[in-house]
Amino acid sequence: MTKHISPVINQKSFHCPQCGVLAAQAWSSNVQCHYTGLLPNGAQRDMHYTLRNTMTAKCEHCNEISFWINSRMVYPMTGNVEMANPDLPDHIKSDYNEAKNILNISPRGAAALLRLAVQKLCIHLGEKGKNINDDIESLVKKGLPRTMQQALDSVRVVGNHAVHPGTIDLNDKIEIAYALFGFVNIICEVLISQPKKIQEYYDKNIPEGIKQKIEERDK
Repeated sequence: MTKHISPVINQKSFHCPQCGVLAAQAWSSNVQCHYTGLLPNGAQRDMHYTLRNTMTAKCEHCNEISFWINSRMVYPMTGNVEMANPDLPDHIKSDYNEAKNILNISPRGAAALLRLAVQKLCIHLGEKGKNINDDIESLVKKGLPRTMQQALDSVRVVGNHAVHPGTIDLNDKIEIAYALFGFVNIICEVLISQPKKIQEYYDKNIPEGIKQKIEERDK
């Protein structure tokens, strides 16, 4: 799994917030604004001026831009969030992307959506889905690695605090919400993507006769 390189002002390359590809970025501080309006007498007025404290970064892969004011990305709104793991089931990926789209507007809402995504992930992994805490406990009993338990519980607990009075204020600590997206992708990578890759290799490269002997061995 490739490490996500978050966009940072004047950084030469990062994962593009538009296309999700790790690509070089062409920076410019010469951001021109062209404004056309009508004067009170009905005459048209054209104005050109350079925006202050404003920069753009153009992705060399997709040619789309990100827009920065006072060293902070303001467009696209999804900003520093990594793309969803492509192996996430579509209905869970939809929750992830919705959370991604509202993060900078409502980090609490984004955390709550990611908690919902994790609850659906537990169902996808064979759990009941009625109580996310019980589902995680069940997965632990089935041999869930401790790091994955901690990732699942992190999203669960922060998501709960997002919608109920608690000790975590995501409006003041938005970086906590940012981290949850990475946890969801890591959970997917370890519990879905890696087993999928191993199964595909095994099915393609191991002869049927040997597979049968392995099954007999493990009965």
